[in-house]
Parts: sequence; structure tokens; C-alpha cells
Amino acid sequence: MERPIYMDYQATTPVDPRVLEAMLPYFSERFGNAASGGHAFGWEAQAAVKRAREICAKVLGAEPMEIVFTSGSTEGIGLALKGAAESCLQRGRHIVTCATEHPAVIDTVRHLAARGLEVTWLPVDREGSIDLRQLAAALTERTILVALMAANNEIGTLHPIADIGRVCRERGVLFFCDATQGVGKIPIDVRRDAIDILSFSAHKLYGPKGAGALYVRGKDPPVRLAAQTQGGGQERGMRPGTLNVPGIVGLGRACEVAAEELSTEAARLTRLRRRLHDGITRGVAGVALNGPAEKRLPGNLNLWFEGVDSAALMMEMKEVAVSSGSACASTEREPSHVLKAIGASDRQAHSSLRFGLGRMTTEWEVDRVVELTVRAVRRLRESAP
Repeated sequence: MERPIYMDYQATTPVDPRVLEAMLPYFSERFGNAASGGHAFGWEAQAAVKRAREICAKVLGAEPMEIVFTSGSTEGIGLALKGAAESCLQRGRHIVTCATEHPAVIDTVRHLAARGLEVTWLPVDREGSIDLRQLAAALTERTILVALMAANNEIGTLHPIADIGRVCRERGVLFFCDATQGVGKIPIDVRRDAIDILSFSAHKLYGPKGAGALYVRGKDPPVRLAAQTQGGGQERGMRPGTLNVPGIVGLGRACEVAAEELSTEAARLTRLRRRLHDGITRGVAGVALNGPAEKRLPGNLNLWFEGVDSAALMMEMKEVAVSSGSACASTEREPSHVLKAIGASDRQAHSSLRFGLGRMTTEWEVDRVVELTVRAVRRLRESAP
């Protein structure tokens, strides 16, 4: 059986061959522990980690010492939210976040709420955007942290992170940004955007799974995070443990490639996304876009198909790998919390599909997916009682 056309790039991405090439030596001949400072094997690993840290910092407009390597965004989010809350308890116990955040943020915030912190959940409009006036009104003297993502993983909405950062900075509140879907796809600069803490993951930008990074502002004034694990002094004590040198090398190279190609790849994916959208909507009626038409991730397209169950549609078009929502909640049959937050009914949420386009997506694949989707929707509607 031929492998399906991959259109789930918001869930994960294949490792770019250039990234794999950079990683391979660190599995074998350059296998040293970056904490081993007494011989050449350790020095090689240290130099590789240092280089990757410099690349990640440059991509974000940060300083190398502000980069903390993690196993990925979920760990980074937990360290950011729990670590900031724990270190700021003397100042206040109030957090502001949004109804459409990733489950890694939502579950961590609920964990903090169960331990006595107060949480304000900002609503969103039909396109998944927050109201900056509501954000400003939600901030109080006891607010210690605002947690809002750069780009939504389900419907592609881009939050105005520079405006959010400005509001937070003016009120002396920390701004944590989950930029898992944003780094390498849209321009992000932590200084310009007034971001205090930011997380991202290698496997969303053509790097390996199991590697990620957390930006933690180091000056004016420095942000303090309470470590959530103990057992060593690595990563300035914030994330102790043996460093994943091959993964870190892959993360650095993935960031480097993504930064070099960001503008051209964003334009290409936007064109392909519109081609996919136009082709499907020309082929069948009763299709609506979830999320904004323009201010969205270049490679994200989330569509509602009237009268068609998304699970049945995915079964009908097995030649295409797509998703009905977040990969972290894909085993659940509950309606998407993101689609519910933008006003979709349970039926509409269960009739929506997310198409994720990426670096390896071709025009031929887009046209083929249009053909397969249109055919599957027509067949399901014709067979419906």
C-alpha cells in the first residue's frame, strides 16, 4: 500500500535531511557528555551545544545565556508556568490565559488553579482572536503572568504578540508565549515583542522529537524560574540532567534552516494553502473556514464540512494523512475546545478537518488532496440518510 499524502504538519514534521546530517556524528564518533570537561569527547559536545545555543538565540533575537534546552514544548511550558508561579508567589497569585491555548498550557494552568492560584480565561472571537482591551482589564495588582500562544495549532490564528507584550510590560506582568507553532514559520523577536519567557520544540520545525528550548529573559531585570526537577546544575540549574547533544544539534540546525528560508517558505505555503482552499470550495458546497482568512499560519487550513462527520471523512480518504484537531487530544472524541471557543456547535466541531501543509508539500499533492477530499465529501453526503 502506498503511503498517504502527509498533510498534518501542525502535529509533527519530518526531519530535514540537512538536520539529520548535522546530528549523525553526535550519535557515534562525537558521543561525549557535554558535562564532561576533562577530555576531548566532552569538549566536542560542549562546543556543539554552545553553537546550537547561539543559533537558537539569534533566531529569537535573544542572548545565548537566555536559552535553556528542554525535551520539548510540554516540558518547557511546565517549567515556565510552574517555575514562574512558584518564584512570584510573594507578588501575587493571579494568571491570565486564553480558552484556545494548547492542552499543555491548559492542563498546567488547571494544575496551578487546583493549588490555589486564581485564573482568568480570556474568551476569543469567531476567528480565535483575543480582545486586547479585555486583556488589559483582566490585569490586577496580583497578576504575575500572562500565558498566550503565538499561533494556534488547530485553526492557525496568529495572536498580536507584540501588542500583548507591550500591555504586559506596561503593567509589570510577565508574558509567557507558547511559540511551538510560530518559531521558524513567522517572525518572532523576543526583544521587539516584549516576551519574557518563550517555549518551542524541534519537531515542529523539521528537527528531531525530544528536543526543545525555553527562552528566559536574562536581564532588565532577569526572570527567575523555580526548577521543577533536581539532580544537577545543567542549564543554570533550571533544567538539570544530561543534555541531549544530538537533539540539541538538530534543534540548532533546524532553526538555522528555518530562519534562512522563512520568508520564501511562508509565501510558498500561503499560496499552496489558498490553492487547496479554493479547490475544495469550488468542488463542493457547504464548506466554511475555521479561523481567520489571512492572519493565520501559512500552512494551516481548518475547514468545516456541513453534514459530514470528520472521522468518517478521514476513513473515506485514507490516501491523505490529516487531523481533526490537536495531536495531543486526537484520541478523544470530545469536540475540539478550540472550535467550541470560537462558537462552533458540537456538530460543527465534529465535522471539521485540519489540513497542515509543510516544507515537503508539492502542488501535485495539493491538487490530489483536493480531488480526494471533494470525492469523499460527495460520497458521504450521497450515502447519508
